[in-house]
Amino acid sequence: MSGTGTANGRTVTTRIPARLDRLPWSRWHWMIVIGLGTVWILDGLEVTVVGNIASRLSEDGSGLPISDAQVTGIAAALYVAGACSGALVFGWLTDRFGRKKLFLITLAVYLAATALTAISFSAWWFFLFRFLTGFGIGGEYAAINSAIDELIPSKYRGRVDLIINGSFWLGAMAGSLLSVLALNTDIFPKDIGWRLTFALGVVLGLVILLVRRHVPESPRWMFIHGHDEAAEELVEQVEQEVEKDTGRSLPPAEQEITVRQRHSIGFGLIARTVFRSYPKRAVLGLALFIGQAFLYNAVTFGFGSILVKFFDVSSGATGYYFAVIAFCNFLGPLFLGKLFDTAGRKPMIAGTYILSGLLLFGTAALFGAGTLTAVTMTACWCVVLFFASAGASSAYLTVSEIFPMETRAMAIAFFYAVGTAAGGITGPLVFADLTQSGVVGDTVVAFCIGASLMVAGGLIALFFAVSAEQKSLESIATPLSAQGDNA
Repeated sequence: MSGTGTANGRTVTTRIPARLDRLPWSRWHWMIVIGLGTVWILDGLEVTVVGNIASRLSEDGSGLPISDAQVTGIAAALYVAGACSGALVFGWLTDRFGRKKLFLITLAVYLAATALTAISFSAWWFFLFRFLTGFGIGGEYAAINSAIDELIPSKYRGRVDLIINGSFWLGAMAGSLLSVLALNTDIFPKDIGWRLTFALGVVLGLVILLVRRHVPESPRWMFIHGHDEAAEELVEQVEQEVEKDTGRSLPPAEQEITVRQRHSIGFGLIARTVFRSYPKRAVLGLALFIGQAFLYNAVTFGFGSILVKFFDVSSGATGYYFAVIAFCNFLGPLFLGKLFDTAGRKPMIAGTYILSGLLLFGTAALFGAGTLTAVTMTACWCVVLFFASAGASSAYLTVSEIFPMETRAMAIAFFYAVGTAAGGITGPLVFADLTQSGVVGDTVVAFCIGASLMVAGGLIALFFAVSAEQKSLESIATPLSAQGDNA
């Protein structure tokens, strides 16, 4: 690496991006995946547990004076508001102060808030720490997605990102089964079981924190923000570790990039870059996030009520059905993820969005005709969400890789916040009465709304999606700091 100029605003030339992208898969990359990716399991666990234990929290003897509606209404809305706020606040801080500092801070916020939720004694306390739990989780999305994409080689970036984001559903599956156990008063008293579910989240988070301490800062962030010598040393260490692990020498990295270092990027420049320099990509990001948010709310927001009201499934058994649905959600990114790197981003993003939307239209038609049972309805949902989950995970991948590095975490945060707000605020307002009315036609309308927006997102992807497969992040979106031929 070479450099010229003053300490503040130096111009440096580096091969670090090319050196990272040409690395073969190794144990070092597994450490990154485990250290950073497992937080999505916690998010899935959190969201599912709270929804499933709402009825227990509202019972006399739970130790918490709160109603069912307050848990699924106010507390859920505050969790969403916290996630949106945390994404925006921590997203800006991540771009300014680095990935590593923030993915340690956001996990610490989550751990503290979850632990304090477990000892809730009043509704206001529960509400406050649900908000702060969401605040930490929202910050994780920005810090972690940006770090993963900057550390994982371009050859594997698509599949790794999809599988990591899809692991949310492993947490949802575990949360669903855990809630069944926690609600069993033959095992735990009413005022203990629900507290232990939150305590388990803390234990899992502490394990993740121990692994995460060894995850390095992004060398891409480091060389742009004036830490080029430290970035060089870090990449040399990684190369030596990978060569030792694989038993073969690494090929030379030829491609260089020249940047003028800067310590921070203002909100104004970020906004102008995302919406003025890349308007089609901004429309793509909004379409993908809003589409998947509405499809998932159309299905998952009222799935329990649909099973109980239309198929006479007992409320205590809906957790088992949801566990099956959650597992199929994880299988989508697991089996389709590689195709996003081989067949390409555009056909896979558009294909998964459009196909899942069309399948949901088909499910709505079968449900409206009265030809489904609880089992076949669940099977239909599983098929829809197998494809939808891969598509939804690709939304996070897309906004993470199609904007310049200096804006990456903030771009993720913005589109995540918009999608989460659409799903967590507008979605329930639209779907609550439709899916819980007990009228078949109302639920059919809910399914068709979600399906329509998902298909629309897929059609937009056909025209606006970027062919980012196996390409360096710097070639997909030139860094704002790039100089000369790189600019």
